[in-house]
Amino acid sequence: MTSRVLLISPAMNAALRQARFDDGSPLDSAGTARARSAADALPAADRTLTSPTVRCRETASALGLDATDSPSLNGLDMGRWRGRTLDDVSTAEPDGMARWLTDPQAAPHGGESVHELCLRVAHWLDGTAQLSGRTVAVVEPEIVRAATLRVLGAPESAFWRLDVPPLTATEFSGRAGRWNVGLGSRLGAA
Repeated sequence: MTSRVLLISPAMNAALRQARFDDGSPLDSAGTARARSAADALPAADRTLTSPTVRCRETASALGLDATDSPSLNGLDMGRWRGRTLDDVSTAEPDGMARWLTDPQAAPHGGESVHELCLRVAHWLDGTAQLSGRTVAVVEPEIVRAATLRVLGAPESAFWRLDVPPLTATEFSGRAGRWNVGLGSRLGAA
């Protein structure tokens, strides 16, 4: 049995443009248009899921997907940093920001650590590997990072070394617990 998982990162929104931790901002008009232009580029899916965030739901809708919210695919809980810019947090809490970027167990924002996120995503991916066919999911970039680490057996310390641009697809395919990875295919017009 072969399982395929296609993870699509959300299109552009104000939070991404401003280097701000997600605050529930909707897609901007350019992000919506780009996602709509990519709708025909997606393969058929047996299951379609989405992170239950505004930008992922809106991206899924613009792509023409009738996706179901999956709490296991929710983005990283940023606690009290939610909605703040990276510059603001780096200035106000330089030690906390440095710990968060270097220690996967750290959660100085009071939310979820990278380690906790990686465990949650690994559990979801292991369950999905038991399903035949293709799962397409629109997910936050950190979900793509965590899944990639799991598939490659890479350490959590590599989490921040993976760039996940907006509206890109990362595909995992495999059987018997062995995955192959197709990284960062752009969807829609550049």
